[in-house]
Amino acid sequence: MWLMLCFLKKFILKNTFYIYLTKNLLNEIYWLVMRILGIDPGYAIVGYGIVDYDNFRFKTVGYGAITTKAGTPFCERLADIYNDMLSVIDKYKPESLSIEKLYFNTNTTTAIEVAEARGVILLAAQSKGIKVYEYTPLQVKSSITGYGKAEKHQVMEMVKSFLCLNSVPKPDDTADALALAICHAHSAGSTFGKLSKEVK
Repeated sequence: MWLMLCFLKKFILKNTFYIYLTKNLLNEIYWLVMRILGIDPGYAIVGYGIVDYDNFRFKTVGYGAITTKAGTPFCERLADIYNDMLSVIDKYKPESLSIEKLYFNTNTTTAIEVAEARGVILLAAQSKGIKVYEYTPLQVKSSITGYGKAEKHQVMEMVKSFLCLNSVPKPDDTADALALAICHAHSAGSTFGKLSKEVK
């Protein structure tokens, strides 16, 4: 009888420990939330969107656009983008930044100007110690809709659905930024993350 009581006591203590450990691990996982800043780069309009993701659900934290005035010297526009981006980072305190990977089309002049704007955005993130990840439009569409050649309106509707919004955010640059944030949330916790590339 005594041996049986000792065995039972050890069994209860051991399993109580495992239950305690499992419960705490589950609590840690549940409260592990990523805050992601998505950026759609440009020099006239920079769309941004901030989401929290806990591996189960999304929460929209904020979104908007940084704008610069046409006709303003380009260096001043870049400075405005840099300073406003610092303000966004300070306000929302994201852990990572997801940005569209630059690709050149037929209009190389515009592409170069967007690249310069993108550069000051990356500089702002780097100065705040924010990890930066870049994704191609194909990767974003695949992550959001499951189809890499989805139409823009399909992506926008899925963004609205994922974030439980009443309407698609405007301007489109803002919705694109939220799509980039969602894309990184998906890739950070799945095999899709192998397609992402951290910017060193």
